[in-house]
Amino acid sequence: MSNTNNIGDHPPGSGRGPIIPKSPNEALKPERVPEPPRRSKKARSQIVIFLNFVMTMIVAICLIGVAGFYYMIRSYQAPGPLETNTHFLVRAGNGLTEISANLERNGIITDARLFRYATATYLRKGETLKAGEYDIKARASMKDVMETLESGKSILYSVVLPEGLTVRQMMLRLAEDPVLEGDLPAEQPSEGSLRPDTYKFSRGTKRSEILSQMRAAQLKMIDQIWEKRDPDLPIKTKEDFLVLASIVEKETGKEDERAHVASVFINRIQKGMRLQSDPTIVYGLFGGEGKPSDRPIYKSDLAKQTPYNTYQIKGLPPTPIANPGRAALEAVANPWRTGDLYFVADGTGGHVFAATLEEHNANVRRWRRVESERAAGAGNEVVDGQPDGEDAEKPPKGN
Repeated sequence: MSNTNNIGDHPPGSGRGPIIPKSPNEALKPERVPEPPRRSKKARSQIVIFLNFVMTMIVAICLIGVAGFYYMIRSYQAPGPLETNTHFLVRAGNGLTEISANLERNGIITDARLFRYATATYLRKGETLKAGEYDIKARASMKDVMETLESGKSILYSVVLPEGLTVRQMMLRLAEDPVLEGDLPAEQPSEGSLRPDTYKFSRGTKRSEILSQMRAAQLKMIDQIWEKRDPDLPIKTKEDFLVLASIVEKETGKEDERAHVASVFINRIQKGMRLQSDPTIVYGLFGGEGKPSDRPIYKSDLAKQTPYNTYQIKGLPPTPIANPGRAALEAVANPWRTGDLYFVADGTGGHVFAATLEEHNANVRRWRRVESERAAGAGNEVVDGQPDGEDAEKPPKGN
């Protein structure tokens, strides 16, 4: 029985039809590529096209944002254009926009907008650029500048107001300071109410701010020292305490003898003697302006009637004669316990003390010899610091 499969037929189950022989020309012809499947109506939807566009834009924007952020950070941390160190002032109330513009205007940064955006990114919540005058280093990056202004470590200036100045003299120093700003109040504080000290401040500080600080500091110090006073002190009020401390302040500049000087005045008060202090004469004659440097004190000045002349009045003058410092206040609050009633200059910047008039007269004669040798004492000039102030051979008033 013959094979049922024809020559050229595929094996059963192949699923393919018979092989049809082709001529050489037909075999060389390229086969026809089948057409691609037709896109579905869903793929052709406008929504899908729009979403594809949106996704593309989001990716592009993210790439641009990353590149921009990298550029911003790199530029923010790169060395700046400043060639030499300079000072930069941030005034109170200046915002980030104004500060950025001023930095660019002064050649400290190259791009105010970049500084503003980057600084706002760096600063944590609650942090700000603080007012003050700052030292900006050469080639400081924008980040360095931001950290300097954020630190608040501005350049500090100082005004020195030593012990013994009057309120008028202190206010004059504040008025003449070239860095402080603003006017002083028209009403002058009371004498003795300002604390002598060295006050530090940054550029832009108001004179009135320093004055308020001085008043508060003096009041606090007086209260603290008064609370720790000797219970046997014959001074009964803080006002009198301040007055006597101002006299002690003007009588001696040596810290180690202030308590001794205070004891002399305390002893005189207890005995009902006049204080006979030369600085009170000066204040009575010249007030807060102070004695001119070329004007001596004459014996005739001792007889001039003023509310402050302790050669003429009994007890303390009506107000302080200067602003005393801590040492003078503490000396009066806790004076030495001595029997001394007199003191006179010793020629070395200090004083010699005596309990009796006889001892005191001997000390005065010794001091006059020193003056004579220095050719500094002549005529009717009276030496500052001599409590009795009169002819030492005569007993002082109040004895």
